[in-house]
Amino acid sequence: MENKSCCFIGHRKVDNQETLRQKLTETIQELIQQNVTTFYFGSQSDFNDLALETALKLKVFYPRIELVYVRSHYPYISKQYMDYLLTTYDSTLMPKRIENAGKGSYLERNQEMINLSDLCVFYYNKDYKPPLRKASKRAVFYYQPKSGTMLAYEYAIKKGKQIINLFNQ
Repeated sequence: MENKSCCFIGHRKVDNQETLRQKLTETIQELIQQNVTTFYFGSQSDFNDLALETALKLKVFYPRIELVYVRSHYPYISKQYMDYLLTTYDSTLMPKRIENAGKGSYLERNQEMINLSDLCVFYYNKDYKPPLRKASKRAVFYYQPKSGTMLAYEYAIKKGKQIINLFNQ
């Protein structure tokens, strides 16, 4: 049976962390049973932190799984930073297409994680709206930005990926 891969993408803030932690444990164990051996992680979200924490605990029982940090910044990293990352992850990468993405680097990173994955585990609430933002520092009006998780979710659908949305379960 061929090894498979999976990525985790979700909102910055999550509710019911204990319930979600249990769902993540069950989901990751099921995925490992389905021969998912590579797990891709981004950063800067509660969901990502919970998914990584859960996967690290399960790695004790399933040492064959590989945890990969996909960076959205710093195409070239120092040995110290690499050593630091390798205390948590098995490896790290930064896809070439992200190097010049600027503010949109996390969107590009999420798309690349989806491209690398056979399936995607999301924490996506379709009713979530990010906080309003000013159009610029001097602007007097605000706009409603799109959710990065929503954009990633729509991209995964477009790519025909199998999706597990833990928000709905």
